[in-house]
Amino acid sequence: MEDETETVCRVCGYDDEVFWEGGWPTAAICSCCGNESDVGDASVMGLRNYRGYWVGHGARWRSPLAERKQKSQGWDLLQQMANIPVQWR
Repeated sequence: MEDETETVCRVCGYDDEVFWEGGWPTAAICSCCGNESDVGDASVMGLRNYRGYWVGHGARWRSPLAERKQKSQGWDLLQQMANIPVQWR
């Protein structure tokens, strides 16, 4: 049986939370883009709209603490978005 745990945000590619487990949303809110699992990412069209809105408005971080931590480590938006699984791009 395949493990259905998703730790990568389907919208922005941030990998720091369990967003989906066993095929079910965990209601986790992404520290980067602010998406809540199963709200903006339940369909490919929905997450593309959310992603476009988020990037179009400057790709601002939801959590300033997480932002400082990532940016101090040389954060790169495009590199992070490369983490998004192919089926959710």
